[in-house]
Amino acid sequence: MVSATRIFPNLYRDSISLMQLSAVLAARPGIDNVSAVMATPANLALLAEAGLAPGRVAAGPNDLLIVARGKDSAAVTAALDAAAAEIARPTVAAAGVAGPSLPRSLRSARLQVPAANLALVSTPGEYAAAEAMKALRLGLNVMLFSDNVDLDDEVALKRLAKARGLMVMGPDCGTAIVNGVPLGFANAVRRGAIGVVGASGTGTQQVTCLVHRLGAGISHAIGTGGHDLSRRVGGITMVQGIRALAADQATKVIVLISKPPAPEVARAVLKAARNCGKPVVVNFIGAAPDSVRGQNLHVAATLDHAARVAVALAQGGAPPGPDLGQLPPVRLGPMAAGQRYVRGLYSGGTFCYEASAMLGAALGTVWSNAPVDPRRRLGDARKSKGHTLIDLGDDAFTRGHPHPMIDFRLRNERLLREAEDAEVAAIVLDVVLGFGAHPDPAAELAPVIEKARATVRRRGREIAVVGFVCGTELDPQGLDRQANALRSAGMILTESNAQAARLAASIAGGRR
Repeated sequence: MVSATRIFPNLYRDSISLMQLSAVLAARPGIDNVSAVMATPANLALLAEAGLAPGRVAAGPNDLLIVARGKDSAAVTAALDAAAAEIARPTVAAAGVAGPSLPRSLRSARLQVPAANLALVSTPGEYAAAEAMKALRLGLNVMLFSDNVDLDDEVALKRLAKARGLMVMGPDCGTAIVNGVPLGFANAVRRGAIGVVGASGTGTQQVTCLVHRLGAGISHAIGTGGHDLSRRVGGITMVQGIRALAADQATKVIVLISKPPAPEVARAVLKAARNCGKPVVVNFIGAAPDSVRGQNLHVAATLDHAARVAVALAQGGAPPGPDLGQLPPVRLGPMAAGQRYVRGLYSGGTFCYEASAMLGAALGTVWSNAPVDPRRRLGDARKSKGHTLIDLGDDAFTRGHPHPMIDFRLRNERLLREAEDAEVAAIVLDVVLGFGAHPDPAAELAPVIEKARATVRRRGREIAVVGFVCGTELDPQGLDRQANALRSAGMILTESNAQAARLAASIAGGRR
């Protein structure tokens, strides 16, 4: 293998565009691995951990660094040249920005677009808090897409925002919809009467997409970041989000999405929900149903259930029960006697967590790198045992690699490996559409699903590949086009993550 680097001095690109660039370059002939990053000390350390250490480079935090590894110098050089050509393409000026060039600071942007009231910050984590602080002092709300922000900085930012009547979504806020505009990894959905406050990006995507597919719409979707409901942060953004949606005339029903909060934070959040004057659907994934009480509070067992309850309430109907409805028929050939385990390969951490809770209740012990029960944490996330569900978006898999919603290589390799295990009955996959995600997920997954099923059949077995598509027909990838291609490859598609988990549990449970 041959490795080489290319440095672009004083050039910044946000993390989504760099992940997309890495994925495009990695798909080139003869390329084994590519990573495009800002050359911060933390990113250089991550490259070293991922085996892509470029050695000593004359690059600093303000420089864009691309490291490519391939079978020969020609392939690597061609990939780096392609990167340079892509980076040289002119950027599109922001809407409403006068003149041919983009502003070079938050202050100059504020002067050029005085009506703006939101800044999206997506810089390396060690610099993100300072940029968010600048935005708050300029009177801007903040969507802080960056992760690896110190918890003390998060608390300071959110307290300052609250004192100034502003809001900080994040850190690590990957999804939001504000006034109908999707931000980060969000989906194209119609406007409507249902508002969402979510501590989970993919959880928010699932609920907003299902609401759209049920014929209703979204007023706003406010992301809080994954640490907001911790004891240290205290649920500041979620409580602000509840109050903002309560004051919004277009919002008739509010949905809250999170893993179970710290007990004292849950009390504060639920108090705000009880006092907001509107119906509130609460989906604290995996929490006990009796932990949520209030006349206007409606407990949802799953993300799927949360969407259905919210739509019913918005339409003036009675909230439905948690039953997931009829599952699609399963037509499989004979399985071997020893096939009894489920393996899940998820790009969404919340999907992995929700499925772990459901499969644990149905099948017993479930192992994961993001377990519901901390005692069931895998020692090595790259090796499955028994029922295993993996969050491939975890840091252990994304160091030096784009996120699995953008780059399918790691998941495809793992899919083929899991299919070779003679004890596996079902493999579960999520497929996430929307802005920022892969432009054609089915084109990446379908050939691998076909190959896995053909390999298993040659060995006299059958295997179920179960999943769902999180998206809408308005998304750039097209829901129907993606679903049809995946079904043609032999994937059994359900309407939601919860349905996919229930179906996989049914298949595996029938093998015991």
